[in-house]
Amino acid sequence: MKITKEIKVALLVLSGILLFIFGFNYLKGQNLLGSSRTFYALYDNVEGLTASTPVTINGMPVGKVIDISFKGDGSGKLLVKLLVDSEFQFSKNSKAELYETGLIGGKAIAIVPAFDGAEKAMDESYLDGGVKAGLSELVNQRLTPLQEKIEKMMLSADELLVNLNEVFDDKTKNNLKASIAGLNGTISSFKETSNSLNQTVKNNQKYIDSILSNASSLTSNLNKITSDLDEAELGETIESLQSTLQKFDSILEGLEKGDGSMGKLLKDEALYDNLEGASLQLEQLLQDMKINPKRYVHFSLFGKKPKQYDAQGNEIEQED
Repeated sequence: MKITKEIKVALLVLSGILLFIFGFNYLKGQNLLGSSRTFYALYDNVEGLTASTPVTINGMPVGKVIDISFKGDGSGKLLVKLLVDSEFQFSKNSKAELYETGLIGGKAIAIVPAFDGAEKAMDESYLDGGVKAGLSELVNQRLTPLQEKIEKMMLSADELLVNLNEVFDDKTKNNLKASIAGLNGTISSFKETSNSLNQTVKNNQKYIDSILSNASSLTSNLNKITSDLDEAELGETIESLQSTLQKFDSILEGLEKGDGSMGKLLKDEALYDNLEGASLQLEQLLQDMKINPKRYVHFSLFGKKPKQYDAQGNEIEQED
């Protein structure tokens, strides 16, 4: 059978179209001859994500992002189309997690497989979309409150500087300078005094050594005296003295109560009155003896009878 030119041209054009379609899909990441699966995921924001971004499972590249578009329901959500070339099976409850690939790199999607016994994820299935906080986002979360604190601190520092400028006016600055100058003078004077004291100590070192030696000797003597007092049974002496004082207190208590002769002498008012009367009579007797000694002492060489007197001191006449 002879092939005409028209058939050859048609076959060539058809081959070119097929080759173009295969090459175009290959460049887009689709392998028409392989067992590829397509999945979809929804996100609120995919900033940094572009088409042909790799899709990984446990860090291993298994496909690419082939399309990003709005969902079209007015929600503003973004629909991301994923092409997975691997035959690795996972549950339909798996997640498609958006993550950062580095500090200065873009973003990629990692499929977090779930093995919960649920139905396997089939071609054209929807996976739960999620966002994994990246390093820059974590840094922003940390830096934002820190930035606020720094701003507040700067405001406080600014207010402090303003207050310091208000407090440290020209007069205060001059007073502060004068105080610092006075302090320098005081330090210099103290230094001179210290040097003078050091020189005095150096010049009188032998006297100081002698004083310290005497103090050491005095301490030794005190220790010896203390030891002698301890050996002299000072404790027993103190106990004996305490016993004596207790007995003396007992005697004083008896005198206070009027016990015994001394107690009665101190407490018996009748005895006191009698003693006082006797003392008065004795005093009168002595006075009468001074005035009239002849009543009590009679001396006669011739045996003359002595005169007698009554109680009032009158002479009693005697019969011969």
